[in-house]
This record gives sequence, C-alpha cells and structure tokens, in this order.
Amino acid sequence: MTTRLNTPHTLAGLTLRNRVVMAPMTRSRAEGNLPNALMAEYYGQRAGAGLVITEGVSPSPNGLGYSRIPGIFNAEQARGWAQVAKAVHAGGAKLSIQLMHSGRIGHAANLPAGAEVLGPSAIAAAGQVWTDTSGMQPHPVPREMTAADIAATREEYVRAAILAREAGIDLVEVHAANGYLPGQFLNPKSNQRTDEYGGNGANRARFLLEIVDATIAAIGAGHVGVRVSPFNPFNDLEAGFPGEREDFLALVDELARRGIAYLSLIATPGALPEGLVAEVRARYEGTLILAGDYDAARAETDLAAGLADLIAFGRPFIANPDLPARLFAGKPLAEMDASKLYSPGPEGYTDYPALRETAAA
Repeated sequence: MTTRLNTPHTLAGLTLRNRVVMAPMTRSRAEGNLPNALMAEYYGQRAGAGLVITEGVSPSPNGLGYSRIPGIFNAEQARGWAQVAKAVHAGGAKLSIQLMHSGRIGHAANLPAGAEVLGPSAIAAAGQVWTDTSGMQPHPVPREMTAADIAATREEYVRAAILAREAGIDLVEVHAANGYLPGQFLNPKSNQRTDEYGGNGANRARFLLEIVDATIAAIGAGHVGVRVSPFNPFNDLEAGFPGEREDFLALVDELARRGIAYLSLIATPGALPEGLVAEVRARYEGTLILAGDYDAARAETDLAAGLADLIAFGRPFIANPDLPARLFAGKPLAEMDASKLYSPGPEGYTDYPALRETAAA
C-alpha cells in the first residue's frame, strides 16, 4: 500500500527512506548511565523508521535527574552510543540523539557524586520523582544557576554534540520541550530571573538560543534539531501565560533564521491554540516534525495538508518494533505493557515480536 508516510524525504542532505520518525522516549535501561548492547538491540529493532530519535540523553552529570537514563559526556558513553548508531544504520535508518538536561526535574539520589540539581531559579517543581534507592521523592529546590553555570552548561551541550558526531550519530536534537532545562528557562513559572536570562520572552529564550548557536558553531546547522512544546504544563510549567504565543513564534523565527536541520513540535490534539501549527509551518521552511498521539490516518491528513514533513510516533513503537511496516500495510498494532516501561532488563523492551514473528508463532 502506497502512503505519504512511505515516501522518502531529504533532511539536511540525508535521505530518509520514509517519513516515519521514532519519537524520543525515556526507557531507563542505561545501568550506570551507560548506553549498552541491550539498548543497541532495541533501537536496531526499530530502524524501519526513516529517522530514529533517541531517548533523552544528558550532556552533563547534573542533568541525570531520572534513574538509569543515559549520558553522553565521556568517552565510555560515546562508545556505547557508537554501538547504537551502528545498529540503527544497519537497519537503514538515520539517527538523532536527543540532548536532555533534566534541570530541576530530578533528585540528588539519581545523580553521580559531585553533581547537583540546577535550575534557572531556586523554585522546586511540584510533584515527585522515582529514585531506585528511596522510591518516590519530592522534587528538591534546585540551585539557581549562576552566569558561570550557564556558560559551563552551554559548553557541556557542545561537548556532547561533538562526542555524538564522533560516535557516528547523524544529528543532535536539543530538547527544549516538556519542562526540562531549556524549557524551564522559557517559562515564567520556573524562570523568575532578573538578569539577561529572565524577565521577558527574548531573555527567557536566550539560554536555548545560545546553546543552539554554540552547537551549530561546533558541528554545523545541518546537524542540529530542536524540540519544542508550547502551551504544555508538563513538569509544573505554566501553559498559556500572557504573551506565550508571541514569545513562541518569535522563537520559531529565530530558529528558522539559523537554518537548523529540523524543528520538532509536540502538537497533541487540543493542546495548542487554533491555527498555531499552520503559523509555525508558514514561518519555518525547514523540515518540520509533528508529534503527539498520531495514528496513520491523522499522519496522512497532516502530510497531505503540508503541515509537516515528518511525523513522529512514540508509544506505538514500544510494542511494535516494525511499526512503519504495520502502518504502511494497514496491519493491527500490538498493545504495550505499561508496567514494564521503565523497569531494567529486556522484558517489555526488546521482547516485543515483529508482526511476521507473531504470524509464524
């Protein structure tokens, strides 16, 4: 069956064999914060996508706020990601690594020795976070980042991007969505600074744009993507604060001017103001990825309307390692076991069969 999803797309000089993207999803299998052979198997199984985007990967020891999430800030971690890149490329997909600094979302119990929970302001996020040592714990009050902290963190992103490219990874995605560190700077509920990084939309965007600029200088604009999620209250942010639409569109304009490889926008139905996706499409001429509870029919509709170039699928990829083939053929999708989403080991991770394996059984 021929579908728009099953057509090639050129992304910053890379040929993607189809328009299906595997969205980034935390899976917590990186024991010791190291990517491993099990993770390489998992991503390799899902390399039927045109583009695979990894789970959030911290560029800094300070950003490892969740249990068992991977990093890319040392040579050992980079070697692990080289295994993943090899597996994904062997399956025919391109690979983007999502750089995710958890910022104030996390707990000291999840961090290595010497690391600390940082944020734009000393304001704790509501809610709790899992720790392997002590179970659920409230989010702590982060230490407000100084100018030196901001500069050091920016350089950590740059170093992570360089390590990723040296490991054979095609693209780097700066995660500015879902209430993690760059998103914390973008939102007035978590950012109450009075210096050049707070107080208005342009100042709140400065941290993210400095990261993007420094990363572009290191690896080139054609290797840099950015993920955003406006009007999203996840991780205790304010959705719909005064001026948010204007601030967000100004940010889109800035990213468009930089010629980045792609912009990934979380556009869950009902979550964004009317017409915002179309306005982003009009302002941003590069590759636009849309994500947020997509099925095949909605994906086809938005591709046909020109609202997106690529469509990212998240949860369906968990239980359907061969998701693109199932979507193209109109086959039924398997259901995931939610109880195994974040548990260590292969169960509920690499043991979901492809459709042909199910039929053979």
